[in-house]
Amino acid sequence: MLDEDNAPVGVDPTRSSVARVYDYFLGGEDHYEVDRVMGDQILAKMPEVRDVARENRAFLIRACRFLATNAGIRQYLDCGSGQPTAENVHQVVQRIHDDAKVLYSDYDPVVASRGRALLVEDERTNYLEADIFAPESILDAELTRGHLDWNQPIALLFVAALHHYKGDHGQPAEITRRYLDALPSGSYVVISHVLDPRDGSQDDETLQETLQVIREGSMRDITARTREEIRELFHGLELVPSGPGRPGEIVPVADWWPDGPRLGPDTIAQRIIAAGVARKP
Repeated sequence: MLDEDNAPVGVDPTRSSVARVYDYFLGGEDHYEVDRVMGDQILAKMPEVRDVARENRAFLIRACRFLATNAGIRQYLDCGSGQPTAENVHQVVQRIHDDAKVLYSDYDPVVASRGRALLVEDERTNYLEADIFAPESILDAELTRGHLDWNQPIALLFVAALHHYKGDHGQPAEITRRYLDALPSGSYVVISHVLDPRDGSQDDETLQETLQVIREGSMRDITARTREEIRELFHGLELVPSGPGRPGEIVPVADWWPDGPRLGPDTIAQRIIAAGVARKP
């Protein structure tokens, strides 16, 4: 765990953080005791929450493998990246293209400081401390313009990030539009988002109970959205197929090009977050 006595300037180690609780769920080490306590409180009520974090991370890894291998993308802008933890974006894509560049962005000073410390010897990967819900703070940043080549395709990642929106910078769809407008042709967008269980396809009381438990903890700002509302975040871009012989669509994260067949029934963790990947022509 992190040392509370040496917290970065501007960080209150007595208040839990979404990014640090998420790191705890994934088995990381970049969190304070308050984050562990909050995480344990959530787990006591809903043990599946840890699996939710892992399923979402597994989707991120599969999506990055697709982007690097099949789409040949060598630039990544990860918005709301959270703490560096097991299997980060740069580790996945740089195994495929050793020249791939990654820029992580998060508003949490602990995330940014830890990220810079871990990546100090990696000139292809960097961290920007900025508010992802204020697009210009990232798009116009000197680090962003200098680290990434905006004449070449870029993969824009919003993985488990947009459902935390609660600010006054505009609705999430307006926020994503400003990012998409800035992307070069041939770029890709990856979004995963908490799914509203009352979206018309199912009315799952267990999922609703899970969301309530999450909201009672440090992640109280989460807003669930329907598949159609998540689709609107892509602004009409064509979604890539979600699996062999399947159309491009918004699907639960576990259903997006899984590594193999599931041998048991779907779990809460596999159904509570939905995702899609789209290409900008």
